[in-house]
Amino acid sequence: MDEASRKLLSHKVKTLDEIVGLVGPRPRAKKVIMCHGVFDVVHPGHIRHLIYAKSKGDVLVASLTADRHIMKANMRPYIPEDIRALNLAALEMVDYVIIDRNSTPLDNISAIQPDYFAKGYEYGKDNEIHPKTQDEINILDGYGGEVIFTPGDVVYSSSALIEMQPPDISLEKLNMLMMEEGGVTFNDLRSILDKFKGMRAHVVGDTIVDSYTYCAMIGGQSKTPTISVRFERKDSYVGGAGIVAKHLKAAGAEVTFSTVLGDDADAAFVREDLRAAGVVMKDIPDSTRPTTNKNAIITEGYRMLKVDTLDNRTISDKICAKFCSQIAEIETDVLVFSDFRHGVFNRSTVPILTGAIPQGVFKVADSQVASRWGNILEFQGFDLLTPNEREARFALGDQDSHVRPLATSLFGQANCKTLILKLGDRGILTYRTRPPEDPRTFAVIDSFVDRVVDAVGAGDALLAYSSLALKLTGNDIIASILGSIAAGIECEHDGNIPVTLDAMRKKIDAIERVAVLS
Repeated sequence: MDEASRKLLSHKVKTLDEIVGLVGPRPRAKKVIMCHGVFDVVHPGHIRHLIYAKSKGDVLVASLTADRHIMKANMRPYIPEDIRALNLAALEMVDYVIIDRNSTPLDNISAIQPDYFAKGYEYGKDNEIHPKTQDEINILDGYGGEVIFTPGDVVYSSSALIEMQPPDISLEKLNMLMMEEGGVTFNDLRSILDKFKGMRAHVVGDTIVDSYTYCAMIGGQSKTPTISVRFERKDSYVGGAGIVAKHLKAAGAEVTFSTVLGDDADAAFVREDLRAAGVVMKDIPDSTRPTTNKNAIITEGYRMLKVDTLDNRTISDKICAKFCSQIAEIETDVLVFSDFRHGVFNRSTVPILTGAIPQGVFKVADSQVASRWGNILEFQGFDLLTPNEREARFALGDQDSHVRPLATSLFGQANCKTLILKLGDRGILTYRTRPPEDPRTFAVIDSFVDRVVDAVGAGDALLAYSSLALKLTGNDIIASILGSIAAGIECEHDGNIPVTLDAMRKKIDAIERVAVLS
């Protein structure tokens, strides 16, 4: 839907006070009928319901449930409330649309006092009235209104339709979100990228060397169940907190990296690789532990085995004190705690390390539980947290809640300012601090991936770009969009490699070309 269409339809979308003023008090010359629902995907059942309702009155007010109160299924509503409102406004039989900020329509019914309130037949079939419907009937009876049950010869389900084939409205949702944030444009996004140059970032965390040993199949032993392979080559990349540092550098920041390394060849590889990338190394050597290495054995495209060389003991008090000194003394615009639970961060060190952060420093944290037992809730009061859904559920001990209440709970318990919950191919959900009068506490941004090649490292790219953008602009939506774009780029390439500014600009150009046509 283009800007002209939005403006044309927005005159139908009203506030409660506006509708009360427009329809006037009872008794009225024109009969007012009201409908209420989610209207996530407007289907033939909705159309028949609305047409029937309009036939029983002169003015049809369509009320829809605000995003924050929809708990029908995971990741619902699929379509944000503002687009749902415009969809209803586009229907000729609908005179006015209202987004209900309450969990039930009871207050709006009391204020508008429609002559009729239309419900689907399923709410009153077989003379069995649902308790919530009875509450609505009680209010209508109180002033002389009436409930009308529309015929139910055909019943459709938005949830079922979405599950069968979700409509692709990702760019429409993005356009609406950018417009709501004061008219953010794609040129604004490109301009923000240009301003990353010279920002200072300090990364603290566990370094991992990710190795891929490629082999050719020879065969199996006849006497034992042993697979025999021939070594071909071994490729290694800096991962863990190290790749976060490289992403930040690729974005234009001046980066300092604090980590602990062993006294081995992998440590030398890490130092050389990061210094070549332009990252200032502040590594602390620990000869009692190896540099963490995770080596995947790959044959004919299959990962047959992974051999990890590591020591997950907590860092010593002496090393922890050195980290604290670096955290306190290195001047930075953004401090990133990148926690992979390989010794730097744990229940005993996190309070010490966070306690060393100078007052007023913009701080970000990510804690992974892919193979370890990290807990994002240990990082209290941070400006930005970026867990994935599994990490959020682990932290809360909650495997059952839908994503939005899960994010709400984590956001409150972490006492953070912004939470970006990573949802894999479903995109992200951003929960943010808003004024009490602003109900838009969360925003959903769909994935920007065109074709997944390798999803490893997408969260690291998001962490880097969203951190810089949030610090620079203070705008959590801009930060989320740029972080998601970076994650999308990372997924479209093999290996965990730094996302460059040129790649970001090309991706933004591609998204804009398609968005203009949507």
